[in-house]
Amino acid sequence: MWKKIKLILKSLRQYKKDAIVTPFFMIGEAALECALPFVMSMFVDTMRNITKLEDIMTPFPYENGPIQLEISLFYILITLVVMALLSLMFGILGGVFASRASVGLAANLRSDMYKKLETFSFANIDKFSASSLVTRMTTDISTVQMAFQMVIRAVVRAPLMMIFSAVMAFMTGGQMAWIFVCLIPVIGLCLFLIIRVAMKIFRRLFKRYDKLNESVQENITGMRVVKSYVREDYEKEKFNRASDGMTGEFVKAEKIVALNNPVMNTGIHLSNVLIIGLGAYFIGRDIQNGTETLTIGQMSALLTYGIQILMSLMFVSMIMVMLVMSIEGVRRIGEVLEEEPTIKNPENPIMEVPNGEVIFDNVNFKYSETAEKNALENININIKSGQFIGILGSTGSGKTSLVNLISRLYDIQEGSLKVGGHDVKEYDLEVLRNNVAVVLQKNFLFSGTIADNLRWGDLNATQEELEQACKISQAEEFIESFPQKYETRIEQGGSNVSGGQKQRLCIARALLKKPKILILDDSTSAVDTKTDRLIRRGLREDLPQTTKIVIAQRISSIEDADQIIIMEDGKINAIGTHNELLKNNHIYQEIYYTQNNQGGDR
Repeated sequence: MWKKIKLILKSLRQYKKDAIVTPFFMIGEAALECALPFVMSMFVDTMRNITKLEDIMTPFPYENGPIQLEISLFYILITLVVMALLSLMFGILGGVFASRASVGLAANLRSDMYKKLETFSFANIDKFSASSLVTRMTTDISTVQMAFQMVIRAVVRAPLMMIFSAVMAFMTGGQMAWIFVCLIPVIGLCLFLIIRVAMKIFRRLFKRYDKLNESVQENITGMRVVKSYVREDYEKEKFNRASDGMTGEFVKAEKIVALNNPVMNTGIHLSNVLIIGLGAYFIGRDIQNGTETLTIGQMSALLTYGIQILMSLMFVSMIMVMLVMSIEGVRRIGEVLEEEPTIKNPENPIMEVPNGEVIFDNVNFKYSETAEKNALENININIKSGQFIGILGSTGSGKTSLVNLISRLYDIQEGSLKVGGHDVKEYDLEVLRNNVAVVLQKNFLFSGTIADNLRWGDLNATQEELEQACKISQAEEFIESFPQKYETRIEQGGSNVSGGQKQRLCIARALLKKPKILILDDSTSAVDTKTDRLIRRGLREDLPQTTKIVIAQRISSIEDADQIIIMEDGKINAIGTHNELLKNNHIYQEIYYTQNNQGGDR
């Protein structure tokens, strides 16, 4: 845990001075607040002495003694005002610097976490759910921010206030201060038990947050499906269960934490009763004996110190609750920051991909080291630069897993995978991925204009290049039909365009990268066969040197490929041309005749 705390504190950076300065202001504020009751007791006793002398010395009450006492009273009053102003100033400065440090830490922490996420491979991302990552970057960081602000302020101030007040109580009231020594352990034990029970509940709350965020995320992402199946009531009930579960835990925790106040109030009232009762006894005895072991000013100071000691003890207990809540957040944030990307750049990477040749040599791959079965096994493929390769297979046969290895979204465990004559692990990651354009099975567009989305492929692409890419992908026609054409606004996730339009825009975006290898992972499934044919013809004519690898469900999309790879259960079942496979491969035959309604003619 300490390692994770140190990792998080590295995000302070430019706010480190603010965090260091804050405790010093808190020390000054605590010292002055503890000194104020002592000076106030002097003020009360001086006022009492002036009243006594005025009663005795008549008709000239302001000669000698009274005058000196009033001068002392004036200086004490000035001292009180100065100390109060200094204490206020230290408190304000401490608050300002603490706020700046905590807000800065949270901002840097979010930035660091986001940058870390951007370095993750698919294998890293698979370890964390999207809803959990959202919770870690929002709720967890906010909790850590509040805890950090409390630490650099109250963790210094509260214990010091308790210590200083106890010392001043003994200096002021002598043996009367033993009242606090007896009360503190009893109240401290009660607070400890309250915290211990509340801590267990707060730990469970973070998992509840994840479930709640997951419910919200699923509903927003799948809103069309929810409405089309009229499942709003079911989803509302599911959300309410998650929300009510979290609310119930919060109520439990808050009920337990709320016991702090009655425990502290009981302690304060009990100490006041004991101090006033014993104080009245001592003062009455002094009046009878003509002595003065305890003054009224000292007794008032003791009352103040008692409140300060017990309130500081309550602050310490609240700090412990906040720290417990933040520790879970620290652990979850630390998990992300400590996570090492499974895919890294080599020490001396190759900075150029010569061509689009791809060679799989006895490749074995599984998604996790603990997985019992390989996702891909004994893969041997030789793809020449510029070839058009089709991949066909049932769901779960390993088609997407195969193409994900080419751009190093995952790393293989056994065998070798070469692109352009070099092992993919020898390339600079950015260089490799810029030369291997992938249009994923799940197309995604970002909020912004069509032009903004297309320029993800090439930030500096000209308007002519945008139009040419859209012409090849058959997106030009529908873009031109929009009033604002390439400046048409795309909503988040591309929710205001059809599935086929989204696919064509994603293909155009990939083409702007001018890749050596273009991978289409079932990326024309939502377009009609005519448009599909036009896209393939455009790819052949305009990108003759680019290796084109197309995963498809329709044989018509890949029947003119140079090679067609049939995948089955993570293995290569067959490789050949359309005519070869139609003659010799039963899987290909079954798919072909089914799609062409010729199942009964075999």
